[in-house]
Amino acid sequence: MARPPVDVRVTRDDDGVIRVAAGGAGPDFTLAVLDVAGAVLTWPVLGDPGPPTAEIHDVARAQQWLWAVYGERVASAVHACATGEQPSGARVPVDPTTLAADAARLAFAHWAARWWPASHLDGIPELQPDVLGLELAALTHQCQQLFDGSGGAFGDLGDLGDQPDDCAAELIEDHLAALDQLIRWWRTASTGTAHQLERVLRLIDDAADGAGLDGPELRRLRSLLDRSNPAATAPPDPGSLFARSGDYALAAGEQHVAGGRLIARGPGTNDWRRYPPGLVDASETAVSWTARALGARRQIEVDVVAHSAAPATGAPLAAEVRVNDGPHTRVALARRDDMWTGRADLDLPPGESRPRVELGVLLPGFDPGPGPDTSAERDAIRALVRRRLAAAAQPVVNDALPPGGSSGPFLAEIAAATTDEDY
Repeated sequence: MARPPVDVRVTRDDDGVIRVAAGGAGPDFTLAVLDVAGAVLTWPVLGDPGPPTAEIHDVARAQQWLWAVYGERVASAVHACATGEQPSGARVPVDPTTLAADAARLAFAHWAARWWPASHLDGIPELQPDVLGLELAALTHQCQQLFDGSGGAFGDLGDLGDQPDDCAAELIEDHLAALDQLIRWWRTASTGTAHQLERVLRLIDDAADGAGLDGPELRRLRSLLDRSNPAATAPPDPGSLFARSGDYALAAGEQHVAGGRLIARGPGTNDWRRYPPGLVDASETAVSWTARALGARRQIEVDVVAHSAAPATGAPLAAEVRVNDGPHTRVALARRDDMWTGRADLDLPPGESRPRVELGVLLPGFDPGPGPDTSAERDAIRALVRRRLAAAAQPVVNDALPPGGSSGPFLAEIAAATTDEDY
């Protein structure tokens, strides 16, 4: 059944920024964001992504992709609003395009690299970063019309950072180690997955060739792509091809043996916005505290389940503790096996036996500060990724490529869904 037409509202603010509004906002971890030529595009992760919202700071540069993402009517309306030929606030119908679907998928891949809620406690496997990085490179190359080369990784140094998402060549170089495994998977995968792998590999080859990249892995790829039917090898399990390296023996919930009298214990808040990815298990139950009486002293112990990729040293992770509506206190955390742990003295009134403790984990210097409660949105994100993993675990039996937009599983999701690791 055909979808009803979608309108967007084109407005101009006092600073001259043109906004193409397609939907509401939400917490940053519920938004897929893409920096493109002259603008920032944003899609909601939860629900139907639809057309993006755009904040356009350079209309001339944005005109190269506006028509190809929204259609000619929106592109004309943006130009008219910028020049004053059309009043701010006009509603304009969107014409769905292939580039819009590809851009939504690229933005969702960047979201997955930043916000995927990997958790041993919740049973959500992490995405193998090299596999996701190579597919990101392919998608970036596929969406080159969104970028103009003036502010990306290889653009004018004076504009460096204007289009940080235009980084196909950098992504290929950073994740080249997984290219041979991706090739092995392609040569033995079932038809539908093999087509997705071949498309990704051909885009990687084209992007590398355009950027002048070379090396044995890329030469092997080019040689195999030049053959009509490359010889297959024994079918590998993608989960084993991209198995996470290193040891991670989960000890969640294990309490310190610190002596003293137990006063109270409870959960903390695990707000994903307050630290970068790869430091803390994404579960709501990953943060906990215990208060003890040690003679006349009162002490709090903080336990935070670490992400499997968390560094053993060098990350100044901290907990922010507030007791009985008092001031906030920082507690430094250190990595111990699969936990971040820390202790600090509590300032409790005489006779206080049941303190009210608020506790969250953060990275100083990165932390934007506590915001509104987003636990419902975090639960919705977990439900979304579980649905995606369940879909990724189903074999693709036809020749169709994955659908446009963010709906089709990424290769990293397919690999994660077939892992035999203990999640």
